[in-house]
Amino acid sequence: MTYNEERAQEIEDYFDRLWPICRSLTGQGVRDSLKILSALVPMDIHRVKSGSQVFDWTIPKEWNIRAAYIETPDGRRIADISKNNLHVINYSTPVNAEIAYADLVSRIRTLPDQPDAIPYVTSYYNETWGFCLSHNEFKTLPTEGVYRVFIDSELTDGFLDYGEAVLPGSSDQEVLFSTYVCHPSMANNELSGPLVQAFLYREIAKIKNRKYTYRFVFAPETIGVIAYLDRIGQHLKEKLVAGYVITCIGDRGGFTYKQSKWKDCAADRIAKHVLKHQEEPFEIIPFSIGGSDERQYCSPGFNLPVGSLMRTMYQRFEEYHTSLDNKEFISFPHLDRSVAVYSQIVKALELNETYVNSIPYCEPQLGKRGMYPSSINPDFQRESVHNLMHFLTYADGRHDMIEIAELRDRSIFDFADIIHLCREKGLI
Repeated sequence: MTYNEERAQEIEDYFDRLWPICRSLTGQGVRDSLKILSALVPMDIHRVKSGSQVFDWTIPKEWNIRAAYIETPDGRRIADISKNNLHVINYSTPVNAEIAYADLVSRIRTLPDQPDAIPYVTSYYNETWGFCLSHNEFKTLPTEGVYRVFIDSELTDGFLDYGEAVLPGSSDQEVLFSTYVCHPSMANNELSGPLVQAFLYREIAKIKNRKYTYRFVFAPETIGVIAYLDRIGQHLKEKLVAGYVITCIGDRGGFTYKQSKWKDCAADRIAKHVLKHQEEPFEIIPFSIGGSDERQYCSPGFNLPVGSLMRTMYQRFEEYHTSLDNKEFISFPHLDRSVAVYSQIVKALELNETYVNSIPYCEPQLGKRGMYPSSINPDFQRESVHNLMHFLTYADGRHDMIEIAELRDRSIFDFADIIHLCREKGLI
C-alpha cells in the first residue's frame, strides 16, 4: 500500500492535538475540537439552543466537565478522567460524596469479557452519574471502608455546536461529506472520521473548475445531524446527488462500503466502482439502521442518496466503544490511504458525465485527426485505441462514464485522457 508519508505525519500531529479533549454531544470539548479542525477546514459554526425542538427531538442541556475521580479507602485515586476520559459516564451530573462499596458498585460499569478495557458509556437523556473501569481494576477494589466520589461537571442551558463548510462548484448540485465530533478518547470510532474528512476537504479544494458544490458537516452524532437536517434538509432533498458518512476509517482492515437505501444512486455506483479498481480488499453491504448518521440522512422523509465508506465497520471490531480503540489500534498510513480513496471517489464523481458523440453516424475517421496510429507503428497502443472506440460507441447520451467503463471492465480513470482528447478534437 502506497501512501503520502508527509500527509500521514500531519494527520498524526492533528490526532495528538485532538485526542486529549473530552468530547460529548455539547460543550467546550466540541468547540475546542472544531477550532482545531478549522485550521484545515475554514468552517462556519452553527449553534442550537438547549431546549430547541428539532423534528421529534429536543436539544439537551450543555454538558461540561472539569474533573472526575474515585478515591479508595486506602487513599488511591482511580477512575481519573485526567488519565482517560472514558472513566466517567458521559453526561454525568456533579457529585461530591462519601459512599460505601455496596453503593458504589451500582455506579460502576465494566466489561467482564474484555477485562483490560474501559467501556464507553453515556447517559445523555437520563440525568445520573457513574464511572467506568477495566474489570481487572474493579476486582482489586477493597470491599470495606469509605470511598469518595467526585465529579466536577455541570448541565446548563447552553448550545449544541456543529461545523459546516462549503466548497462551491460550477453547478448547484451538491455532494455531502458528514462526520461526527462527540466521542471522547476513541481513535477509529471518532477521530478517524473528522481527520479523513478534514484532509479530504483540503484535497477537493485543490481541484480546479469543480463541477459539484461540496458540503462538509462536523456534528455530534445523531442529535447534531438531526439539528442540521432541521435547518437544511429540504435544501439537500433538492440539490444532493451523492453523500457519504465518514466513520471507522482508520484501522488496518480492508474497506467496507455500506450502500444507501437506493442501492444504485451515484454515491453507491461511484464508491463501488472506485473500490473495485483499487488495490485493497473491500466488502459491499446493504443499508441497515444500525450505524451512524446515515440513519438520519436516509430516514423516510429525506431518503437522501447517502452511503458510508469505512474500513472495519462499527461493532465488528472488539475494541469498539472501549479504551482499546486507541492510537495503537489505528494506522496513520491507512488513514492517509483512506483520504486517497475518498479523493478518487470525488474525482470519479467529477469525471462521470453522459456524453454525446458529435459524429454519430458510423465511426469518426480517427486517422485524419491523428487519433488512430498505423498498425505498422511499433508504438501502436491497441488498448488505448480500443478504449477510445468503445467510448465513442457508447457516447450516445444514454450511458454515463461509470457504465461505459464497467462495460469494458476498466477504471473510469482509464478514460480521462480520452475524454480530454475527444473534447479537444470536437468529437463530443
